[in-house]
Amino acid sequence: MEFEQVYEKYFKDVYRLILGMIRDPNEAEDIAQETFLKALASIGSFDGSKDIRAWLFTIAKNILFSRRRKNRRISDADFDFSTVEDTGVSFAEEFADKESAFRLHRYLHEMDEPYKEVFTLRVFGELDFKSIGRLFQKTDSWARVTFFRAKNMIYKYWKETENE
Repeated sequence: MEFEQVYEKYFKDVYRLILGMIRDPNEAEDIAQETFLKALASIGSFDGSKDIRAWLFTIAKNILFSRRRKNRRISDADFDFSTVEDTGVSFAEEFADKESAFRLHRYLHEMDEPYKEVFTLRVFGELDFKSIGRLFQKTDSWARVTFFRAKNMIYKYWKETENE
């Protein structure tokens, strides 16, 4: 498939994904355009083992997250973690400094799918569980459970490494 055909076939999907995450049509269009520019520049690294749409979604989300970090839109308040059951410790309190945030991102990078993706979409992408479920072609309950498990994995990792 020619790249122009990829663009025509998937631009609206990428645009809708980002629009659903940020609800700003102008910025969503900018990010969608940038997604295809980056995809074109790195098409040689696409090995075809993934669905090209998933690859484009990953590029788009990375652009969005980079922009948010650059614009300092992600703050401690954006870590909308609820208290993990039976611990009484709020995740937001745990990630109050840059070093802690870096530890979180390093662990997220190492997490298995779909936990990493669901957690990222929920926390950084601000998607609701219904939207996450639809993206994975699953139910919103599946998204909720997967997110809860991801939070528990992060909390366990955090407790195991807090003295390092």
